[in-house]
Formats: sequence, C-alpha cells, structure tokens
Amino acid sequence: MEVITIFKWLETFKVVYETKNFSKASEILFISQPTVSSQIKQLENEFGTQLFIRSGRKEVLVTPQAEILYERVVDLMDDWDNLYQAVQTNQQQIVRCVIGASHTFANYVLPALLIQLHQKFPQIRFSVQMMNSLEVLQAVEHHTVDIGFIEKPLSAPNIKRIPLMEDQLVLAGDTEKGPWLVRENTSGVYYYTKRFLEEKDIEGPVMEIQNNEVIVGLLKQGFGCSLISERAVEGISHQRLDESFKRNFYLIRRKTSVSDDIEKCAEYICEWSKQ
Repeated sequence: MEVITIFKWLETFKVVYETKNFSKASEILFISQPTVSSQIKQLENEFGTQLFIRSGRKEVLVTPQAEILYERVVDLMDDWDNLYQAVQTNQQQIVRCVIGASHTFANYVLPALLIQLHQKFPQIRFSVQMMNSLEVLQAVEHHTVDIGFIEKPLSAPNIKRIPLMEDQLVLAGDTEKGPWLVRENTSGVYYYTKRFLEEKDIEGPVMEIQNNEVIVGLLKQGFGCSLISERAVEGISHQRLDESFKRNFYLIRRKTSVSDDIEKCAEYICEWSKQ
C-alpha cells in the first residue's frame, strides 16, 4: 500500500471523525460523498475493524477503535506538517504558529501582544483566527490551532488552561429602548448576559449577533444595549457592574507540545500578561 494513499485515507478519516457527518466531510475535502465512504471502507478493511457506525441518520457514531486511531492520527499529521515545513524552509528554521482568539481578546488585547511576539520570536510565522471560546477550544483539541485565547473557563482532558488577566464587563447602551444585543451561547460573554437577564427578570426583546464589533458598532449608533468588555466602551454610555461580572482571559494549549519554540512563546505570553 502506498504511503500517499494511506495518508489520504487518514485525512478523510480525521475530517469524518470531527464532523460526524459524511456529507460535511465531502464538502470540506472537496470530494464526493461516495469517495468519502469508499476511503473510510478501505481504511476499515486495512485495519480489519469498524470505525464508524452508520445508523441511517446524517450523523455517524464513532467506535472505540476510531477514538484510538484519531488520537494517533492528529499527532501523525502534526509530525508530518512539521517535517514538511522543515524541508520546505531548508535552513531558515521557520516555525508556524496558529493563534485562535475569542472576539474581545482578539480585538482589544491581541494587537499589542502580536507586536511583541513578532519582535521576540522572528523565527515564528504567526497567523490568527478569530472564533468564539468553544470553537477555540475545539480547534486546539483538533490540532488546527497551536495557542488559544478564550474568555470562558472551558476545559478538556488534554488541554492546559492558564489564567492571563482580568476583564471587567459593563452594561452598555440604553436598557429602556433595547433590544438586547447578545452573543451566541458558546461565546465567553453569553453566560454573564444570561445570568444578568435572569437576575433582573428581563425577558427581551433579544437580537443574537455573533460578532463583538457589530455589537459595539450598533451601540455607538445608539441602538440596543448589551454586556460588553470595559475595554470596548470608548464613546458608549455605560455603567460598571459588580465584581461578579469580572472574568478572566485564559491561554489554552495542548498538554503535549511538538515545538520548543511554541512552548517558549506560551511562556513569554504568560510573563507578558503580568506586566
């Protein structure tokens, strides 16, 4: 069996495992659904075991054997990417580091940090992806992000979470006019917004907006009200909330790292946050 063929099957397996859906996997991989099914079947034949249980529903179930294989596959893909980068960059020793950041951190903290990281680690090529806190955690788990910044104390068995700095939430905008501008329920600030509305017995109207900057833009135009970071309220009428509405920003990364440079980078970020 050719190594390239096995790698193709393993890549397809990884995407099916993460999406739990053959159709979604085919869209992500730009191949037909029958091709996805065929590659998974050939991989199952190669290992002599069933990896997915097809129950007739769109979402498939994973077997214990698939759980074991997935853990090894993500490490294998990481090793391959690092080897590929090392060969491609020749003697330059360029390291890739993908940063995943939740919205408030990305907009109001990350720019200053990125400048410092670029100067401190010239051998690292940084790229940034903005997501909500849960998406950042999942991306770090799936090895598509190396270092994550979240606003919600999420955890996972293979993830190390380190508190960096505090963030005070405020009530911004006109609560008499509304509507309440709220983030999606997987974002860092949603928990505090839900708690505030329940404590104040407020029932709406509510408008869900999955982007902090859009919420800030609406508030600056005098539309709506929302709980947002104190870092974002310049030019917006607001009132400070009590200590229970103070949260942490966290750095998250995998407990097992494949790069000394990224380890040093994470250590530097922790020191930088204390300044």
